[in-house]
Amino acid sequence: MGTELGIWWGSLHPFLEVDLRRMDSPSTESRRPKRIAVVGGGVGGLAAALRLSQATPAVDWRLLEASPRLGGVLSTVRKGDWLVEESADNFLTKLPWARDLCDACGIGDELLPTDESRRRAMVVCRGRLAGVPRGFVVMSPRELGPILASPVLSWRGRMRLAIEPLVPRGHKAGDESVASFARRRLGREAYERLVQPLLSGIYTADAERLSMAATMPQLIEQEAEYGSLYRAARHDTNSVNAGESGARYGLFLAPRNGMEQMVQSVADRLPRDRVRTNARVASATLGEAGFAPWRLTDERGEALGEYDGLVLATPAPHAASVLRGINPELAGELGAISYAGVAIVCLGVDKEQVRRPLEGFGFVAPAIEGRRLIAASFASLKFPGRAPDGKLLVRAFIGGALQPELLGLDDDQLIKLAKEELGDLIGLQGEPELTHIARWPGAMPQYHVGHTDRIERIENATAAMPALALAGAAYRGVGIPQCVRSGELAAERVLGGLGPQS
Repeated sequence: MGTELGIWWGSLHPFLEVDLRRMDSPSTESRRPKRIAVVGGGVGGLAAALRLSQATPAVDWRLLEASPRLGGVLSTVRKGDWLVEESADNFLTKLPWARDLCDACGIGDELLPTDESRRRAMVVCRGRLAGVPRGFVVMSPRELGPILASPVLSWRGRMRLAIEPLVPRGHKAGDESVASFARRRLGREAYERLVQPLLSGIYTADAERLSMAATMPQLIEQEAEYGSLYRAARHDTNSVNAGESGARYGLFLAPRNGMEQMVQSVADRLPRDRVRTNARVASATLGEAGFAPWRLTDERGEALGEYDGLVLATPAPHAASVLRGINPELAGELGAISYAGVAIVCLGVDKEQVRRPLEGFGFVAPAIEGRRLIAASFASLKFPGRAPDGKLLVRAFIGGALQPELLGLDDDQLIKLAKEELGDLIGLQGEPELTHIARWPGAMPQYHVGHTDRIERIENATAAMPALALAGAAYRGVGIPQCVRSGELAAERVLGGLGPQS
């Protein structure tokens, strides 16, 4: 009888076909909470999960993280009295979202500012360290006097930078590289000696390929409005504090117990039964007629659940892999976003082992200097509690887009390289008390020229998918605040795409 019934039912007109595997009645289906998966437990995924946990009406969400821990690249290691950050060691408060997240999670009063007396960056100049001119912030010359007195530039380079207010507005159509923009406005020498190393320190990128529109659109707007970066800076009511250079150090904050404290504060507010680690999503498929539920599987082909909405808060290559079977065009755009890697070599030494005076929070190395590191940060001078009394914690950054081959060195070779470079530049002698290496191959998205157009295509394609949103550093900002905001917005987009809930 069962076989006969199946044959009879299957012979009906196609418009009457139903899936006998899904016997939920319409009333039952409408009453159940909507199910949402957040794939990726970095800071963007955590922010998305926290937003979903606050949703009204409630949704049934799950956070799926491939690794054994949450936080993504944000990782803090304790070694005795040393506090070692394995990636970012602070966030910028010019954008509010990271600080707002800390406040919401109860650690707002645990945030530390940088040491006000040392808010200055140094730059390698002809084999020695020199201060980035006071008032020169990334690419914005706010005070001409200190620049004209700086030994970093030759007299020709200083004169060229000084006439920046007289340089005509650009007429280049479309996107422009950072290198092109900086040479045009500030001159070749200012680009090579100041802009390139400062930008490389932020993005681990090749400035010849880095997009102005994607990284510093405000400077494009300033040129269009004022005709000069210097004139625009003079109109900026949020000018840097006296003595600051290189970056807006007065806007940097870090949790007292490291960036892991920020991660843990969010994780503590998420129900444990909603969070699953060691769950790598390998692929996704869609239900009938291209609509939800999303069906997720791991690398072994085992099911990781069915969901009405999906937040992909993972690096773009992984998102491309997950979506390739559903939307090859979108996957192709995601896969075209390049990444660079970096190794961070941390050395803990006695302050007496450093034979030259240390100024500022660290230094950057221009490519024209031929050094084997991108930059170094004096972590324990930046924030308290990072090293025992009388000790110094230095973090050396190696690799990036310009020297990717250095990531192939083994640990001993990386430590030797860092010791040699720091010996030349800060007079480091003897053996370190502490060594620690964090490797991040393919971890830093590269915003190449044309990135903003690609992101628009990605977002348009994503919007056409059922209740899908992307989050993370690959799209509209690599900083922690931008990643937090991307996760929050992704959660809101998916919630909005689910339609009314009962």
